[in-house]
Amino acid sequence: MESFEHLAKQFEPMIHKIIHSLHLYKNHDEFYQEGLIALWEASERFNPDKGSFANYAYTYIKGRMLSELTEARKFEERTVFPDELFWETVEDLQPLCPAILDQLGDCWQKLTANQQKWLYYTAAYDLSIREIAERENVSLSAVKNWRKGARTKLRQSWECQSGGPT
Repeated sequence: MESFEHLAKQFEPMIHKIIHSLHLYKNHDEFYQEGLIALWEASERFNPDKGSFANYAYTYIKGRMLSELTEARKFEERTVFPDELFWETVEDLQPLCPAILDQLGDCWQKLTANQQKWLYYTAAYDLSIREIAERENVSLSAVKNWRKGARTKLRQSWECQSGGPT
């Protein structure tokens, strides 16, 4: 079999043609690289008794690129990339209410970010565990753990402030 460098040079126009036929305008270099990898694999797996290498390579390369497109589409569907407008609409979790924060004192700082979210949503909006879980896109058990940890820390802090359990 001829060297891969020669094969890559020979089939470079075909790879570019497949990229163009699939209307791939983003990540062109990545798809070209994927085409080269597919060409190498095709040269390793090719059986001359079953037809011409050019047809086999074309089908193999195009199939690989279509698979990569499917994977990229799945990734984009599952992944959220918030834009600037999103960050402008995110609520500030710090200012519950000055009176409540005064009562909480140092307790608020001792809570983790998630425990603060639980306390905020519960105190400010009277949300249920299910509603908090939906809003934060987490499981019910995660929110229950936030609640448990926050309650424990708040109890301990209030016991220390009041001089013991009541």
